[in-house]
Amino acid sequence: QVQLVESGGGLVQAGGSLRLSCAASGSIFSINAMRWSRQAPGKQRELVAAITGGGSTTYADSVKGRFTITRDNAKNTVYLQMNSLKPEDTGVYFCDANITGLAATMPVREYRYWGQGTQVTVSS
Repeated sequence: QVQLVESGGGLVQAGGSLRLSCAASGSIFSINAMRWSRQAPGKQRELVAAITGGGSTTYADSVKGRFTITRDNAKNTVYLQMNSLKPEDTGVYFCDANITGLAATMPVREYRYWGQGTQVTVSS
């Protein structure tokens, strides 16, 4: 089965940096778009950054110039480098990806998989 696992979250001071990682594992034929979203308590989930299979990126206005999304296709991993962190960046960060799995050596229909989330807390 396919799964995504985030790592790299934690507690950091305002102005500091963190790098989140999200690795996909399982029987994977291909990975298309990969994304990072976040959700603060009592708030709606928002898209933070996205990257296509070709490497094109999209960022929320609130993180432009501070966050960078990258991917390593050889490792089936997407990263989110977060610099100049602010308390407003606090929340649970989730990754998701559009993945075509592999069953009996045959590709199956693309499906959107989600990780379990990792907590990021920025203190002032």
